[in-house]
Amino acid sequence: MNTSLASAHAAVARRPPAASLSSACTAQRTLASPLGPILVARTPRGLAGLWFEGQKDHPGPLCAPVVEDDPLLVEVQRQLDAYWMGRSRVFDLPLDLHGTPFQRAVWQALLAVPAGHTRSYRDIARDIGLPSATRAVGAAVGRNPVSIVVPCHRIVGSSGHLTGYAGGLERKVALLRLEGALAL
Repeated sequence: MNTSLASAHAAVARRPPAASLSSACTAQRTLASPLGPILVARTPRGLAGLWFEGQKDHPGPLCAPVVEDDPLLVEVQRQLDAYWMGRSRVFDLPLDLHGTPFQRAVWQALLAVPAGHTRSYRDIARDIGLPSATRAVGAAVGRNPVSIVVPCHRIVGSSGHLTGYAGGLERKVALLRLEGALAL
């Protein structure tokens, strides 16, 4: 794991829940993607949101200004472009994940799932030391505010079957195919 990713993991673990993600964001912009428009938002600490248009739990309008040339959001676009083109499967971005301590623990565990692989909700529950919390893990995965970068799409049912995805099951299939985790 690279140093900046380890730092991001540590920041995720220490970050207290925010009263309002919308009010914490300092910049936002909408990016084009092969799977539809994506809203990205940041705080002074890092990337705080990446949502597909129409995604479940999309925050709606944010209080943050639209800043097309924000350096972090431009870097998000650059790394996503490399991802879509198959040149990179690793993101190296500062993160500022807003959620409960339990949610943040789950999201940190998702960061350890490599591209081209899947894990089950049960696996993640075991990874965070709560093997009986499979359903709660599923709920936390579904509330992930930074799709793709925090790879909730790599989580499947215990039998290996695809389960829901806040961005839509068709997007989950497309992302897993792009990463080589599903046959074309």
